[in-house]
Amino acid sequence: MQHWSRIEAFVEVVRLGTFSAAARHLKVSTSHISRLVSQLENQLGVQLLYRTTRQIRLTDAGTTYVEHCRHLFDGLRDAEQALSELQATPNGLLKLTSATTFGERFIAPLVNDFQCLHPQLDVHMHFTNRPVELIEEGYDIAIRMGVLKDSSLIARRLCDRREYIVGSQGYFRQAPRPHTLAELSQHRCLIGSRPNWLFEVNGQRREARVEGCWTGNSGPALLDAARKGLGLAQLPDYYVAPYLASGELVAVLEPFQHHDTAVWAVYPRHRHLSPKIRQLVDYLVANIDSLLPPNPLA
Repeated sequence: MQHWSRIEAFVEVVRLGTFSAAARHLKVSTSHISRLVSQLENQLGVQLLYRTTRQIRLTDAGTTYVEHCRHLFDGLRDAEQALSELQATPNGLLKLTSATTFGERFIAPLVNDFQCLHPQLDVHMHFTNRPVELIEEGYDIAIRMGVLKDSSLIARRLCDRREYIVGSQGYFRQAPRPHTLAELSQHRCLIGSRPNWLFEVNGQRREARVEGCWTGNSGPALLDAARKGLGLAQLPDYYVAPYLASGELVAVLEPFQHHDTAVWAVYPRHRHLSPKIRQLVDYLVANIDSLLPPNPLA
């Protein structure tokens, strides 16, 4: 403790310019500050300050030492602020964006529950399937699907996400079930918002371009087309789980299912993460599994 007091006295003398100013700031006597700095110099075996009746000036050793000490005290202040923020109550405006269907079904109910716990928080939710520039468009959190691109953003995994190639019982009465990716060219494929389907072959990610007679940018519309036997579709588990469980839809090409996909909460990198972001992400991580359908093929 004495060592810390000596360092603190030295840093404040340099910061404020005089022993008396440092003494007033630390609420001790000027002689006590002078004694602490002298003890620090004796302990280190070097002179840190040149002292005259009019001013003080750092020695070369003092210049080096004070820079390191400043970083030390900055770190301590950061630690104290982090603890303070940990206990802080979420407040202000929180802006969140999410893919439409997943956001409406699973994210919005949890965000609403979170706001019930923190009524002083204002929430703005925006649902869209277009890529959102998080920082440029002023959002605090984005919920993103699948394999993330490299970025400077922080990402926390909320839950697994599996995509299935599915067709209806009626469709497979007319067409054989495919067992290889090459056989997809013999099938009518229903194309959603991307023309490539994602697979895993020998442990490696592979994208296969598919063609078909149906294209749309709506997950529910794609699901409806698959249920009505118009072709094969690749859809996430939360769309198809009940229909796979009932047998209305049939999953194929399961050995090629890509496993390294998930749902992520993404937010900008900050030195001090605000309580509203940190606590909401923690809440989503802790509670989202309670809303998700069970694995249809478990």
